[in-house]
Amino acid sequence: MAKRKPSPALKAFGAEVRRLREDVGITRTELANRVAVTPSYISQIESGNTRCRKDFAQRMDQALGAGDQLTQAWTKHLRSASYPKFFADYTEAEASAELLRAYEATFVVGLLQTMEYARVLLPSEADLDGRLHRQQILTRDAPPRLVVVMEETVLMREVGNRDVMREQCAHLLRMSEQENITMQIAPIAYNRGVSGSFNIATQPTRDELVYLETSPGGVTSDDPRDILHVIGAFAELQANAMSFGDSRDFIRKAMDRWTM
Repeated sequence: MAKRKPSPALKAFGAEVRRLREDVGITRTELANRVAVTPSYISQIESGNTRCRKDFAQRMDQALGAGDQLTQAWTKHLRSASYPKFFADYTEAEASAELLRAYEATFVVGLLQTMEYARVLLPSEADLDGRLHRQQILTRDAPPRLVVVMEETVLMREVGNRDVMREQCAHLLRMSEQENITMQIAPIAYNRGVSGSFNIATQPTRDELVYLETSPGGVTSDDPRDILHVIGAFAELQANAMSFGDSRDFIRKAMDRWTM
């Protein structure tokens, strides 16, 4: 997956990761094993080709016995990294987008989660507040168009308890009535070129950013090749998904399942 050109901030943080790793005399593979990611992800961080989250910097600190050196380096270099405004973070791109497309294979799309569903998934109340704040873009004046494809297993996977799932299904039905939201359920199937959940934010300028979920927190890209690949995959997912009406029927049946 191609990434945006490394910025000085990303390269500075990556150099600090590499320095601390070499100071303790371990390989990228060993560090990757300690923090449960792939060696290529560590390589991407060290080379400045991707941006990790602050909690992942904390995990690397623990794995390297580095105190809070990487956490401080993350705060210094990445918290206010001077990317172009549109690319600073996917959530910023999302907030200014005209069109949002999302494919979810595991959980309900974040913008459509209820408070209780999100609370189960998120580590803190601050994170929960952040997610609820993001959702306000769907009900503001001139909201973005949101097109969602969710795998049917999303509504079969219990998050929290049956009450949480029942209300989540009811919420999806309510949200699907909004003119700016299109929701489809995808049957379980192999989809060529799709290995996990992803999001696409399209700006009024037609600039686009893609976000692909990974265990450490996700990867963003503005590379045209990545965007073309993901848009093509999304089109196939839509074509193979249930119709809008059948999808609503499926959600109703899922809600009945969680009511029993």
